[in-house]
Amino acid sequence: MASKETPQINASSQADIAFLLLVFFLVTTTMDVDKGLQRRLPPMQEKKQQQDVKINRRNVIIVKINSNDRILVGSQPMDVSQIKDKIVEFITNPANDPNLPERETVNVKGFGNYAVSKGVVSLQNDRGTSYNAYIQVQNEIVRAFNEVRDSFAMQNYGKRYAALDEDHQKIVRDAVPQSISEAEPRDVKGK
Repeated sequence: MASKETPQINASSQADIAFLLLVFFLVTTTMDVDKGLQRRLPPMQEKKQQQDVKINRRNVIIVKINSNDRILVGSQPMDVSQIKDKIVEFITNPANDPNLPERETVNVKGFGNYAVSKGVVSLQNDRGTSYNAYIQVQNEIVRAFNEVRDSFAMQNYGKRYAALDEDHQKIVRDAVPQSISEAEPRDVKGK
């Protein structure tokens, strides 16, 4: 009796086809890239320099966001749209108000002596604050600093801050430092 062999399918090229399909899908698909807040952190201080710095109360404005996304700037409740103007007034202190930040005359390299604000914006939020409210407040604070920098650049160089070359941008950054302090989020509900 003759033995019959069962026909088999040639599977040697299936691994190659699967590999080619895998490469095709890896090349043609797009990956979402998460974009975060673009912030430049200050350089790390050496251990010898790390000390508690006494800051005059008038030089700090506290921006608080609670778990209901209500905003308090200083001691005044505010809408997000009002934050920028309040921070600009705080940073510039146009009327030399004794309740707003003092200025320190600093020799800005490449510019000369300039009265730099000692103002610091302190952002505090609750753990229950929505991400949307947090980002909106962050954007308004940064927008305020950008407006003051643009004003300084226009007044002294006739161009907006973004249009300046790197050397002039450094002068503007030294004259209008972006002083933002962010506290650890708190859980106000639990207290």
